Amino acid sequence: MLGTHHLHLIAILFLLPCSCSSASSYIPQELHKGFTASPESSTASFQAVLSDPSGNFSLGFLRVNQNHLALAILHVASSEPFWLANPTHAASWSHTTRLSFNGSLVLTDPETRVWWSTATNGDRALLLNNSNLQIQTRAQGTPLWESFNFPTNTLVQGQNFTSHMTLLSLPPNAFYSLRLGDNFMGLYENRHFLYWKHTALETKAEIKEGQGPIYARVNSEGYLGMYQTNDKLPADVQKFNSFQQPVTAASFLLVRLEPDGNLRGYYWDGSNWLLNYQAITETCDLPRPCGSYGLCTPGGSGCSCLDNRTRFEPGGCFNHVSGDLCGGRKSYRVVRRSGVEPPHKELVSHVTTSSLAECELLCQNNCSCWGALYSNSTGFCYVLDYPIQTMLGSGDGSKVGYFKVTKEERGKMNRVWVVVTVLVVVGIVIIGGAVCMTRWKKRNGVKEDDWASPGPYKNLGSASFRSIEMSSNGK
Repeated sequence: MLGTHHLHLIAILFLLPCSCSSASSYIPQELHKGFTASPESSTASFQAVLSDPSGNFSLGFLRVNQNHLALAILHVASSEPFWLANPTHAASWSHTTRLSFNGSLVLTDPETRVWWSTATNGDRALLLNNSNLQIQTRAQGTPLWESFNFPTNTLVQGQNFTSHMTLLSLPPNAFYSLRLGDNFMGLYENRHFLYWKHTALETKAEIKEGQGPIYARVNSEGYLGMYQTNDKLPADVQKFNSFQQPVTAASFLLVRLEPDGNLRGYYWDGSNWLLNYQAITETCDLPRPCGSYGLCTPGGSGCSCLDNRTRFEPGGCFNHVSGDLCGGRKSYRVVRRSGVEPPHKELVSHVTTSSLAECELLCQNNCSCWGALYSNSTGFCYVLDYPIQTMLGSGDGSKVGYFKVTKEERGKMNRVWVVVTVLVVVGIVIIGGAVCMTRWKKRNGVKEDDWASPGPYKNLGSASFRSIEMSSNGK
């Protein structure tokens, strides 16, 4: 497995355009048994090996960090990757790395041998004009394998997203995912914590129990719809900015799970990708806008820390610590903060307690608890069984948070106090030295303008000084 640095470079491929090139002027539209291709050293960024009939999409080798590659499907006009064969790993960019088709599309490299495979027995591989890569047999109309069934972090128009699939953000923030429930779609952190939920409104069609699972699809008319199997009408419509705008041959729609945990839609107008949709519109509603132990206050006031003594830095206020406080010798201190509540509290389970003290006690006596938040007006107590991330500033003093901070997480605060302490000590030394020098001069009758040593200025970098220093060291 590659290091985080390599994985991060794979992630930014989805954010930055690249200059694409091909090793050959001819790019086939079908791959047949016996096909092989290897990355060429002269390729700057992208080497196409397969094209769709329209020429809008290409499958090929995408260069990663000079020495590695990803097998990717790109939108040719924008050089934007839509799909990666193996998003958490990168193969070697080497003449011995080989993509072949022997009924199965296989990528091998000298280090990992079989790096990725479709594990099929087909007759041909082809790329459709909607960017879907398929392995087909000539006798059957149904593909044996298709990339639309294995999305990475992007869904394109016409692609069905089912309850068996997961859309994942890319490393290094690969802990966000989009999944479907019985009648909703949700965004999750670390696969279990639901931070955004959209339930089908069922205005045009009802979701009937026992009639099959739901699926989602980006519709070319400008919306993200939820459907039930065999239903033509959507049970829910999330409208894009381009809703019901005329569809042209050059236009194209997609939605993407971004590194910040938001689901965004984009519209290709023929020359640019335009922001078309956002599932989460408020920064403070994102899962980690201010990092660990951060405080996000709605209204654009920016990020701060739950602990007033801690300076906010990008990434959070304390080093992220995972796990729990059970067993071992982990100790912690307690931070309390008023005017704070859990984000997405409608999705967080709670119990009712009679007082703040009772709510805190629930967390204090539970080693898997990292924090508790209490509302005096409702008596709701939210117990958090995971390391503290960004909390929401409410401005209501009756809402109080109780948070455990382990010793390992005190690094940034300690650095601030160390700097302050050093500055104070240096100041005291300077002032003390000045006082002592003044007293010495008075005792020895030295005037203010002749206290320095007599003679010419000595250059500490001169050859004479270095020779003196060397001779003294040689004794």
